[in-house]
Amino acid sequence: MALVTAGGPSADAPSAPEARDGRDAPATPRTGTLRETLRGLDVFAGELPSFQPHTAPSAPEQLFVDWLFEAVDAGVREPHAMTLSTVDPEGNPAARVLILKNVDADGWQFAVHAASPKGRDLAAHGRAALTFYWPELARQVRVRGPVVAEPPERSAADFLARSPEARAEALLGLQSGPLTSLAARDAATGASLERVEREPGLVAPEWTLYSLRAEEVEFWQGDRQRNHTRLQYTRGGEVEGEGEGWVKQLLWP
Repeated sequence: MALVTAGGPSADAPSAPEARDGRDAPATPRTGTLRETLRGLDVFAGELPSFQPHTAPSAPEQLFVDWLFEAVDAGVREPHAMTLSTVDPEGNPAARVLILKNVDADGWQFAVHAASPKGRDLAAHGRAALTFYWPELARQVRVRGPVVAEPPERSAADFLARSPEARAEALLGLQSGPLTSLAARDAATGASLERVEREPGLVAPEWTLYSLRAEEVEFWQGDRQRNHTRLQYTRGGEVEGEGEGWVKQLLWP
């Protein structure tokens, strides 16, 4: 096994990487092999924020919003980007990156075309998971629970708030279908954009705003010495005057 430091492979490292099938893995254009390069990459670099879980609020939504704004203030690129994970009718998992629309009492909100693969997954299995990762802060948030479609008027309002180009693409309703050529794509989206300009109030009928109503939310704060801090919120129990409450639990790294 090659010995690797943060500065790169050691002098005793072999010239070729190990491979599970006995063959040499291809070398990268950089110095050393791909495996050595990956081992040498730094993680948890820079000054990281602290996290005192005993001061966390009783519900996860406020802590999430606090962390999100801290990511914004830290200059994290696209801090509202998240990975949506779903399962299709055959049980095959799929994940893709979407944009968070809002967080409120109804849950974590996102919007997709209901006829898209992710929309079909949600129709077949109405549960999903969201993952946020802000590497500059070494913070991750995981959310999972049932997903429900919001009323049509809220979906329409979300659609009309999108850019003309985004609305034009959604109106085609062809996402993930076979594409014959990029020229065909450009012609179709151009025609759809002209339609949007003629009919600015047009709404794609399948466009749907969803809310993931969290049953479990985990906050993870990384640490360079690997003393990571994990705080899990799980729905359970009743809070007097507030309905269903949350149970907080620390987890081992």
